[in-house]
Amino acid sequence: MIKAIIVDDHELFCYGVKTAMANHHPDICIVAEARTGEDFFRLLETTPAHIVLLDVMLPDMSGIEVARRLKKEKPEMKILAISAFHTQRVTQMILDVGINGFISKETGGIEMLAEAIRSVMSGLDYFGKDIYDIIYRILSAKKDISEIIKSFTTLEKKIIDLCSQGMKSRHIAEMLQLSPRTIENYKNNIFKKIGINSTAELIHFSIKNGIIEVAD
Repeated sequence: MIKAIIVDDHELFCYGVKTAMANHHPDICIVAEARTGEDFFRLLETTPAHIVLLDVMLPDMSGIEVARRLKKEKPEMKILAISAFHTQRVTQMILDVGINGFISKETGGIEMLAEAIRSVMSGLDYFGKDIYDIIYRILSAKKDISEIIKSFTTLEKKIIDLCSQGMKSRHIAEMLQLSPRTIENYKNNIFKKIGINSTAELIHFSIKNGIIEVAD
């Protein structure tokens, strides 16, 4: 039998899932419920389970924080995120944590939930169709960014690095033995490739995508 804990602050949702599993999927047992992240971790001390059905939005901490902490404290426990909030940003954060599955409350019924639980417990990741659509957009965007980064010349990368150090165009020009106008032309070309308008945006883009590193 698969033992699951629900972490969700909506009592009616928890009741519905628990009742439906008991009536239609007896191989999946909801052994406990928690309304907050801290309640969940206290439950874990006395209530063993194989998988957590985790809402992304909780009163005391985000589901992302819960998942991150759980990965450290009980890495063997599976995590299935269930939420009405499935924007691209939220989905990316959940993927970064390394959860095992993610389905939407809006489109995923009890049959999909049972299928997702069994799939995750068998060692396979599970994402609802609407979540897959978001993941596809995320991966497509990353591919586009990868192509942009590959298109940078050695000199453009050097200029990006110097900009990140706070150097003005005239100082960069002196260091590279080029004219300030030439440096500005290079920067404008970089801006066009990325689709931005300022040095501040360039630095943010470069840090986010690992073109430059920030010292600890």
